[in-house]
Amino acid sequence: MRRLLPHIVGATLLSMLPQLPAHAVEVRAIRLWAGPDNTRVVLDLSGSAQHSLQVLKNPDRVVLDVADARLASGARAVPAATGAVKQVRLGRRPSGELRIVLDMARPIQAKSFLAAPNDRYGYRLVIDLGATQGVDTPVKVEHAPPEARVLIIAIDAGHGGEDPGAIGKHGTREKDVVLAIARELALKINAEPGMKAVLTRNGDYFVPLRDRMRRARAQAADLFVSIHADSIRDRRIDGSSVYILSQRGATDEASRWLAERENASDLIGGVSLDDKDDVLASVLLDLSQSASLSASQVAAERVLRQLNRVAEVRKPQVQQARFMVLKSPDIPSMLVETAYISNPQEELRLRAQRHQAKLAAAIHQGVHDYFYANPPAGTRVAQLATGAAPRPVLATMGDSGG
Repeated sequence: MRRLLPHIVGATLLSMLPQLPAHAVEVRAIRLWAGPDNTRVVLDLSGSAQHSLQVLKNPDRVVLDVADARLASGARAVPAATGAVKQVRLGRRPSGELRIVLDMARPIQAKSFLAAPNDRYGYRLVIDLGATQGVDTPVKVEHAPPEARVLIIAIDAGHGGEDPGAIGKHGTREKDVVLAIARELALKINAEPGMKAVLTRNGDYFVPLRDRMRRARAQAADLFVSIHADSIRDRRIDGSSVYILSQRGATDEASRWLAERENASDLIGGVSLDDKDDVLASVLLDLSQSASLSASQVAAERVLRQLNRVAEVRKPQVQQARFMVLKSPDIPSMLVETAYISNPQEELRLRAQRHQAKLAAAIHQGVHDYFYANPPAGTRVAQLATGAAPRPVLATMGDSGG
């Protein structure tokens, strides 16, 4: 139910409370984004603010106190129930704190942080609400036939929810077009025998970067493909590009895994690191990362080759960068910048369903080519690649996907 602030905190009560200092921070809006596993609450603030967070039970609720704060004049109405949040209530305490109570539909874990201004938003106070028993829920992998497993392709649509990504001259949001391409790619992969697609997000909600990696690992993914649309100040620049993790990024991640292995339940190639000495753990991690980076390079080259058939390619070689979502040490991973949304012509093409389908078909063809050239043992694709089963016929690049 949507409720306005005056309905929650009466004007008479407000007049009885102490006046706030002139420098009080203003809460300009409260926004909610719900995903299948978590809910994000965002307060848009006029400046930096101190806050405290409590998780209470019987009934389940989250209490947020923002010091020296008030609701801005003309602020949006309190948001309606979304995700795990049943109701949002506001009030002001005599000490000058703005209290926001989130009535929850179920027990949750909560964490908060203050985000600094960027080129799109000012200060933001972010509260992430997740399930009490972890974010990831592994899904049983189907086998077809029983003795041969399917390949799992994790498809990651960049940004989402409160994070729109890049925004084109005509208002096109990166988060929307990459989700459309990701869904189209998932349809094409699921239509192919021996392959199954899983989406890290399948709606307009935010997923933290490391959670995207975790979701792929929970599904035992064979390949991770993150889809984006690039942006740059010079609107004349256009073209696609494909990235894999840089060696520096791999080194940073290896250090993190080795430092945290005692508390991690993650596996590297099916072998746990938590009971290994430093030397052995380092060797196992290095072997896993080297194999993953090598496979990432080959798979990315195949995808880049196919993208060059349907669109302009900005960088003809696979690029390397320290993107967080590419840091899984045991899953070959790539990030595809489908186009420059900052280029007005490419922005218009990105909005077209037919062009989205062509981009998805190119990525799919590259993934198909990689796995048929390098079929993992024990998979349905390995049977098809060796002639043990009839090989499927793919749609052409010109197909609309409909």
